[in-house]
Amino acid sequence: MEPTPEQSPHHAYPDHWEADVVLRDGGTARIRPITTDDAERLVSFYEQVSDESKYYRFFAPYPRLSARDVHRFTHHDYVDRVGLAVTIGGEFIATVRYDRIDGQGRPASAPADEAEVAFLVQDAHQGRGVASALLEHIAAVARERGIRRFAAEVLPANNKMIKVFRDAGFTQQRSFEDGSVHLTLDLEPTAESLAVQRAREQRAEARSVQRLLAPGSVAVIGVGRAPGGVGRSVLRNLLGSGFTGRAYAVNTSFDAGTGTVEGVPAHRSVSEIGEQVDLAVVAVPADRVPAVVADCGESGVQGLVVLSAGYAERGAEGRERQRELVRQARSYGMRIIGPNAFGIINTAPEVRLNASLAPESPKAGRIGLFTQSGAIGIAVLAGLHRRSAGLSAFISAGNRADVSGNDFLQYWYEDPGTDVALLYLESLGNPRKFTRLARRTAAVKPVVVVKGARHSGTNPPGHAVPVSRIPDATVSALMRQAGVIRVDTVTEMVDVGVLLAGQPLPDGPRVAILGNSESLGLLTYDACLAEGMRPRPPRDLTTVASPQDFRNALAEALADRTCDAVIVTAIPWVGEDGEAETGDGEVLAAALREAAATGPAKPVAVVHVEMGGLAQALAAATSTAAPPAHRPSGPGPQAPSAAPGAPGGSAARILTPASDGRTGAPGDPAPSTTRAPGHPAASPDRAPAAEGAPSPGRAPVSEAAPSPGRPAPDAGRIPAYPAAERAVRALAEAVKYAQWRRQAATPGKVPEFLDDTIDEHGTAALIGRLLGPDPDPRGRPLTHDEACELLAGYGIAVRPALPAPDPEAAVAAAGQLGYPVALKTTAPHLRHRADLGGVRLDLAGENALRRAYDELTDLLGTPAELRPVVQAMAPRGVDTVVRASIDAAAGAVLSFGLAGAPSELLGDTAHRLVPATDRDAAELIRSIKAAPVLFGWRGSAPADTAALEELLLRVSRLVDDHPEVVSAALEPVVVATHGLTVLGASVRLAPPPARSDLGPRRLPSY
Repeated sequence: MEPTPEQSPHHAYPDHWEADVVLRDGGTARIRPITTDDAERLVSFYEQVSDESKYYRFFAPYPRLSARDVHRFTHHDYVDRVGLAVTIGGEFIATVRYDRIDGQGRPASAPADEAEVAFLVQDAHQGRGVASALLEHIAAVARERGIRRFAAEVLPANNKMIKVFRDAGFTQQRSFEDGSVHLTLDLEPTAESLAVQRAREQRAEARSVQRLLAPGSVAVIGVGRAPGGVGRSVLRNLLGSGFTGRAYAVNTSFDAGTGTVEGVPAHRSVSEIGEQVDLAVVAVPADRVPAVVADCGESGVQGLVVLSAGYAERGAEGRERQRELVRQARSYGMRIIGPNAFGIINTAPEVRLNASLAPESPKAGRIGLFTQSGAIGIAVLAGLHRRSAGLSAFISAGNRADVSGNDFLQYWYEDPGTDVALLYLESLGNPRKFTRLARRTAAVKPVVVVKGARHSGTNPPGHAVPVSRIPDATVSALMRQAGVIRVDTVTEMVDVGVLLAGQPLPDGPRVAILGNSESLGLLTYDACLAEGMRPRPPRDLTTVASPQDFRNALAEALADRTCDAVIVTAIPWVGEDGEAETGDGEVLAAALREAAATGPAKPVAVVHVEMGGLAQALAAATSTAAPPAHRPSGPGPQAPSAAPGAPGGSAARILTPASDGRTGAPGDPAPSTTRAPGHPAASPDRAPAAEGAPSPGRAPVSEAAPSPGRPAPDAGRIPAYPAAERAVRALAEAVKYAQWRRQAATPGKVPEFLDDTIDEHGTAALIGRLLGPDPDPRGRPLTHDEACELLAGYGIAVRPALPAPDPEAAVAAAGQLGYPVALKTTAPHLRHRADLGGVRLDLAGENALRRAYDELTDLLGTPAELRPVVQAMAPRGVDTVVRASIDAAAGAVLSFGLAGAPSELLGDTAHRLVPATDRDAAELIRSIKAAPVLFGWRGSAPADTAALEELLLRVSRLVDDHPEVVSAALEPVVVATHGLTVLGASVRLAPPPARSDLGPRRLPSY
């Protein structure tokens, strides 16, 4: 809304304060500034508030607002007086207001930094987390306007409002004065306030997904009067899946007398149904969708699955149509899957929802699948079906204009029915948030990702999201840092998913190989070495081996404490009558399952060649009865068993009677007296004790336990692969993921000692002076001296380099610095190019320096072109390069590599997200392929990696504290046996890019 003329142009309407938020119950609402046009809305809102709530707000009976009140509450300067409203369907459901005050509580202007704040929430919407969301947003607004503290007066009986303030996580003081509770909140964000905010965000977004996946009633809009068509197909699929709720067919073209279609009630609009509709599946042309959305919104529908095409995938006009679709749906509190979606599936027995174009629902299982492509979704569904693997849920989000993979990570994090999350992503709308959510989810269950459109440099049609400019290799490294299992193809995603869903995590990379084919065993051995694992020599059982021989060999391998996993290779064997035994594999599968069920919990995979139905037989459910409640874990003391249904321990091997977590609303934690580390706290509004902290060791991947007598659908199934390389690659990913889980159990820290050598405030002041009062949005590179001064504020010393525009200046510079010296060109085309002759080292005296100067200018150009400098020689060591940069989409990234060809030609560079911990810095150095050069390769002296790790942490801290440092490069950094020397540095400053992962909760708007 635009401001009226009576509002000061200096305080124009702040449209960046507008935001869509998800409330505690999963519905959405819009927060925006109140304007002078809102008088009627305010009066209508106030009339719907109870007398009790009005009394709590004004401390006295206040039945109606006077004209003066309405004027005061709708006229703001957006600086000293600010009002925000929460709206649904365009109408107010809550308001908040602050007024800046001085030390005596009187109205004031800046520099006064305190404000009085007051809330009012419509009674019908209390308990939905409205006030908590409003407090986050009004606090952010106040900080932007220079207000540091809120003061509030609350009646002692107003427990709900007191709890809102108490649970916000801000530093606060409370006192009882004149019959009311006086609260003072310090608005500076704290670790607790951020944790509270993220915990609320997780629960709200998870609940919004749960409402979509577990509706009590579904209306399919666009069902044709005759068989055929998208709408009719979806309705048939919904009914064919055995949906447990109510279903309705809707089409404006139905005759008034049309009673039923496909056996369900038929109506011409949702409003005619007369009963609550939770989910609407929209399959009408794009130009008719707005009317459908309005009908659904007015009828109280909670969510939409929009199959209709004709949106952002069709160009600029379609993008605007898509934005309007999202705005319209959110205005009614609805969330959207789509548009251009394939649909959603939930196999939970209490739901059995197939609101998609897939004619058959997949079997029930413990794998969650999210795709941004319908075609890829079909391919993955087919691949899982061939492997007899089941799904807990399937979502094909199409253009994913609203609900995205991030929302489903929020849901799967707590979902007791999902043990493994598979995602096919073509774009990341909020990479920072994705990384944060993926890290937290990966701490309790595997997250496997295929990233499409990796090298195009643009987003696929329909995906109106920020484009990241960082290379795909960097994206992959950052995903690995977050514990994400990044694979290249959907086939690999299925291979990894079925192994993780059915097998425990390995303790290490030691692999036993056994089978009846020496050649297949050798192929498997080679593949293990290629993937960095430690295979034992293959054990050849010979082609006459019987299923009993396989069973005995597998049991022996599982019992071996020097083995972490087993790969079984199998080809058709020769029977006693001399005939080749192919069969359907059931006999061999039974033998392998029996050995695996009675041995220690270690992953088992099978590589087979021409074995008929072996894969299906291995994947078949082992039993409907609960197996023994105990299984050995090898010689020695018994380790605690992992939770059923988790890759940390197989449910088909240990089944402890427990309540089925899926009997409640999906997304709610399973009933349990304990909670694994890393899971959210029980309170709906309090933060987890340590967000993202995984269980130590071989912690269960999920807490979910199957119901008594019913094993988890996927757990204990042995995955089978038609090629050794596929089995080994899947196992290798499980090994790396398990290692990440163990390491992440004790997360790294930013060393405290750095604080004593860092001048954060002085550096901030320097940056302010360098950028100036009106900085160029494109930023500016710093001069050498400016960069050195900036880096010095964080304890990073750059070796001085003095300009040498002529030989005499070079000699004078060398005299000042002391011999020996280096003569280097700094021209952009020659910088750091010793291979072109632009660097001369170890010049021990004046004659050598003059001779080198003459050679340099004769060979490469004039001094004005070369810009030569003289620098004192540094101790010999390994030349490295340290860089940090801020990508608008991905965030701040810290990079490390060896200088020259290794990083520039071969791309041997490692990356970590900022802020980096001490563990990140250590891993950064050790993760490049050329790392042995730093650790005494071929008898050389090891470099001082401790000093290098400290430098990395200082650079990380610099760009984290000062987002205006959009890029910094230290090159070369010579790492000697003792200490290091930074010989060159370049820094670029710019106004900091907007951060989508900080500030109050809000849904993205593209």
